Amino acid sequence: MQSAEDRARLASQVQDALLSSELKLGLKLISKQTDRMFDIADIPFAGVSDEEKQVYAGTMKQTGSYQGYKLRQYWHIDAGVRDQLEHYNINRDVTKRGHPEAVRPFLPEIKEFGRFNHFNVLHPILRLIALSLELPEDALVNIHNYDAVGETYDFGSITILWSQPVAALQILAKDGNWRWVRHIDNALVVNAGDALDFLTGGYYKGTIHRVVQPPPDQQQYTRLGVFYFVMPDDSIKLVPMRESPVLQRVGINARCEDSDAPTMEEWRKGRTSAYGQSELKSGQEKGVEEEIINGVLVRHYN
Repeated sequence: MQSAEDRARLASQVQDALLSSELKLGLKLISKQTDRMFDIADIPFAGVSDEEKQVYAGTMKQTGSYQGYKLRQYWHIDAGVRDQLEHYNINRDVTKRGHPEAVRPFLPEIKEFGRFNHFNVLHPILRLIALSLELPEDALVNIHNYDAVGETYDFGSITILWSQPVAALQILAKDGNWRWVRHIDNALVVNAGDALDFLTGGYYKGTIHRVVQPPPDQQQYTRLGVFYFVMPDDSIKLVPMRESPVLQRVGINARCEDSDAPTMEEWRKGRTSAYGQSELKSGQEKGVEEEIINGVLVRHYN
């Protein structure tokens, strides 16, 4: 991405990928580095007792923060069925809260991993997205500050998933069919989230995705994921970037009036507190349920 021509070419590719729902990137890392991070990611689950996990459980509904454990069966799925997903969420400021004893020796590596994702992966992507909107290169970088107060989850702007071989993630394709996200060694899967949808006036829509049971031939394996979730700074008001020449040409489909738009802090707290805890209403589309968060319609695809 050294030359303006290279950046313009890549920006066009990113634009095409985001408009088609998913972006995949190759990564120049040796497999030992990737394997190391997956080994560390397993420690909060395999190396911590159930009793200690309870000590570090998150308080999502009360605080709107995902920090700590999201334990199994916290989310209500449907008809009394609860989820079987277990998360351990760490802020890029690893000192923000305490961690299980087994995790503590690895905090320096986890911190560096966060910095790598933010500056070596996220920032180049944000610059390309800005160029694709014909905005100054750092228009999005400037509202995603590494040291800003905030949290992370996949209703932010960008989600970076480190590809792993056990299938479970599906995206809704343009033809209306659910498609598996295919594993590619040393690749990253990059999804757009709610915040990017807000900021681009619906031009780059949040990736519609779901997590399901793996195919039958993979169900005996544990699926371990490594993610870097990104949100704009808490103080950013989620209104369309109307100064974008691209958005001016294609038109803006805002999710709410600018005067009613939430800040990133309001949106993340509202989404985090409600997710898996609130009663959803059936939408007009099959398999879609709906709720209202901060006055904005949110659709859940099952």
